[in-house]
Amino acid sequence: MENGEIEAAEDGLPVPAPPNGRRYRPVGSEDSAVIQMTSMDGSSTSATAVAGVTPQPPRNLKSGANLTIDPSMQEGSSDHATSIGPQRDSKLELFGFDSLVNILGLKSMTGEQVQAPSSPREGEDVAITIGRPKQETGPKFGTMMGVFVPCLQNILGIIYYIRFTWIVGMAGIWQSLVLVSFCGACTFLTSLSLSAIATNGAMKGGGPYYLIGRALGPEVGVSIGLCFFLGNAVAGSMYVLGAVETFLDALPSAGLFQESVTVVNNTLLNGTAVAGTATISTPSLHDLQVYGVIVTILLCFIVFGGVKIINKVAPAFLIPVLFSLLCIYLGVFIAPRHNAPKGITGLSLTSLRDNWGSEYQRTNNAGVPDPNGSIYWDFKLLTATVAWPAPVVIYIGIILSTLGAALQSLTGAPRLLAAIANDDILPVLNYFKVSEGAEPHAATLFTAFICIGCVIIGNLDLITPTITMFFLLCYAGVNLSCFLLDLLDAPSWRPRWKFHHWSLSLVGALLCIVIMFLISWSFTVISLALASLIYYYVSIKGKAGDWGDGFKSAYFQLALRSLRSLGANQVHPKNWYPIPLILCRPWGKLPENVPCHPKLADFANCMKKKGRGMSIFVSTIDGDYHELAEDAKTACHQLEAYIEYKRCEGVAEIIVAPSMSEGFRSIVQTMGLGNLKPNIVVVRYPEIWRRENLTEIPSTFVSIINDCIIANKAVVIVKGLDEWPNEFQRQYGTIDLYWIVRDGGLMLLLSQLLLTKETFESCKIQVFCIAEEDSDAEELKTDVKKFLYDLRMHAEVIVVTMKSWESHLESSSSGAQPDDSQEAYISAQRRISTYLSEMKETTEREGRPQMEHGKQVVVNEQKVDKFLYTMLKLNSMILRYSRMAAVVLVSLPPPPLNHPAYFYMEYMDLLVENIPRMLIVRGYRRDVVTFFT
Repeated sequence: MENGEIEAAEDGLPVPAPPNGRRYRPVGSEDSAVIQMTSMDGSSTSATAVAGVTPQPPRNLKSGANLTIDPSMQEGSSDHATSIGPQRDSKLELFGFDSLVNILGLKSMTGEQVQAPSSPREGEDVAITIGRPKQETGPKFGTMMGVFVPCLQNILGIIYYIRFTWIVGMAGIWQSLVLVSFCGACTFLTSLSLSAIATNGAMKGGGPYYLIGRALGPEVGVSIGLCFFLGNAVAGSMYVLGAVETFLDALPSAGLFQESVTVVNNTLLNGTAVAGTATISTPSLHDLQVYGVIVTILLCFIVFGGVKIINKVAPAFLIPVLFSLLCIYLGVFIAPRHNAPKGITGLSLTSLRDNWGSEYQRTNNAGVPDPNGSIYWDFKLLTATVAWPAPVVIYIGIILSTLGAALQSLTGAPRLLAAIANDDILPVLNYFKVSEGAEPHAATLFTAFICIGCVIIGNLDLITPTITMFFLLCYAGVNLSCFLLDLLDAPSWRPRWKFHHWSLSLVGALLCIVIMFLISWSFTVISLALASLIYYYVSIKGKAGDWGDGFKSAYFQLALRSLRSLGANQVHPKNWYPIPLILCRPWGKLPENVPCHPKLADFANCMKKKGRGMSIFVSTIDGDYHELAEDAKTACHQLEAYIEYKRCEGVAEIIVAPSMSEGFRSIVQTMGLGNLKPNIVVVRYPEIWRRENLTEIPSTFVSIINDCIIANKAVVIVKGLDEWPNEFQRQYGTIDLYWIVRDGGLMLLLSQLLLTKETFESCKIQVFCIAEEDSDAEELKTDVKKFLYDLRMHAEVIVVTMKSWESHLESSSSGAQPDDSQEAYISAQRRISTYLSEMKETTEREGRPQMEHGKQVVVNEQKVDKFLYTMLKLNSMILRYSRMAAVVLVSLPPPPLNHPAYFYMEYMDLLVENIPRMLIVRGYRRDVVTFFT
């Protein structure tokens, strides 16, 4: 099946295009409460959708899927399509379904019986192809050959035949029963978890990797999946070595090299240790290596043959194995037979009692007891000795069982690796990608190399713990996946398998970890370290993917719980964090595809301590929402990419509104949840207002400030944003604060946050306190120093005096000589007078009061002069004391009531003139710093 394409629900079914100009009978008040849509065409008949009919579930279609219709099926191209079109489409056309009725599994509503369609695979682009024959897919394993046979061949493997009787001989019957019960409980609980996850939706290739990755995220999924792949690859070598070892044990003459011989000093005769010597022969390591490599290569040729050959070969390996098991149990029931070896007693209470306890003894790597030990146990293959009619049946069963299990390992491991590669998480695995239905030849070669490498090691007891660790790690991942999904209980968690609970999954995961440490703590540490390294590598080099994993759901629920715990009350000053709302839309135009000023994110990072905190980047698009919704989505994606590129913790929002003022008013009222609403609005100062737009920019700017004051939001206006330093531009000098009004300590806190950045860490803070000429400057300085000391802030306090407006009027009336700075003051006065005169002329000509943006304008000329003078003197003071400062912070004066916005911009221009970098700050009605611990 092509990517982005699903077949029609019925092969070759023609579906007509929507008819044009169709009319429907109006529904009257006397009509019954059923859905009845009747075409007025004479050829069509009425149909009633009765409430008792249960429609089949529709397919899940991905948003934005392309609907591809076969041209041969369009209206007018086929008489057959035209003849049946009105009869089929008229029932649901009113709801906009039209031709989709035959695709989405809703034919039951039209009285037709069809087979329910299957859901499209997750993550694939979905399109609808109508009237096309179903594409042929390659052969698949199916439930029997793909699930049952591999599991059975793994269960009835080398451990069951060769090592299980050895375990009973060492541990005794009761400890062996405990061991089997313990391990059986682990696999049983894992199977419950696996059943729950597998029945919660459609699955793609990858088996447990797919389940774990979609539940715990791509990092955990890939790390455990690769370990599981290694476990399967190494398991293939274990099965090959088991087959070769059994073959050489049955036919010692087939060995190419000399056997290893161990001489023991004690033997066991009729259950009693007697003095004597005996020799035990084990196959040579070189024989195991040579035969193992040859068998592995032969099995790889079978795997390269594809699914069809594997489906034919696998039963041939399994049937003799089942027959050999039957022979073992028959031999147990009829034992002891004639000429039976000593120790074969059959079903006997005496033997049960003698073997009930444990008799542990140190062995070598081949399982042979210590030659100098106190007891020697006959190391013959007990299952072959007991079996009826002859031991050769068991040897054949062991060889075929292990070869079948090795074949399944060499078949499943490459497909697992290909599934991981196809998810495109790790670029290094791109070589193992395969198209759907193709054989993973590259992955098969890689698996064969791993298997051959382990075969060359030749030590079965060294390989087995490695496999066990990787398998148990996978089982633990499955249990943890079910535990997380069951505990979170998201709306999408609806498994058809009902016999599960999060506590059982948690117990299963703990059992897996406990068993790993009981087997070998060193191998456990190595396997966990390997999985951790893969996880770390995937998190750094891997491509981000959103699979809807359980961790995302956990983060969501944790965020909701944290948000509820914060409540709606005011946050204590000790817990106050700045949450800036950054207005990205500039006063002017940015280059195309540039969503935000490049320096805004740098400034947003300066408002956070060690990068902790959230920023909200917002922008507005002027226009109609219905027309510009897609443009807003595109702009939002661009803004998100900008935030990620600047490495700023924040979110992006785009608002479509008739104007920038209305859009910001909506933002400032609705943005955020509970105590996570933005508390500071960051705006760039409109330095271009005079040359760009003399009316719109001032009114918008003043509207934004007034909205922030009404909404109780702090305001930070950045002047000189183009010159704002980035993280690599270190600043020296001072950070000067002109603290004029009480702002809850926001200006002081912002200066301290600036010092936490490497850019400003070499700067010092100076606090300038503005006092009138007749005030006590020393007392004010002492009070401010004490205040800063209590706040644990280090700063130099400087008190400067400024002549009041009244004193200025007196000096002006006495004929005092004006200084050079009066030129800007006089120019501003002249521009304001001109603007006011033009406004008066317009209102007198139109015969209406002075209005601006629907509000009456009342101008007190003396108050205008007072504002101009205050701004002028403050600007002169900043230029005098802070000309070389890295950044200047000054309090923001609110816009005067009933003054035109143009006047306020003139005031602000006087304040910021010739100052390269300035933050104009206004706090809100609460403290953001506190004295107390």
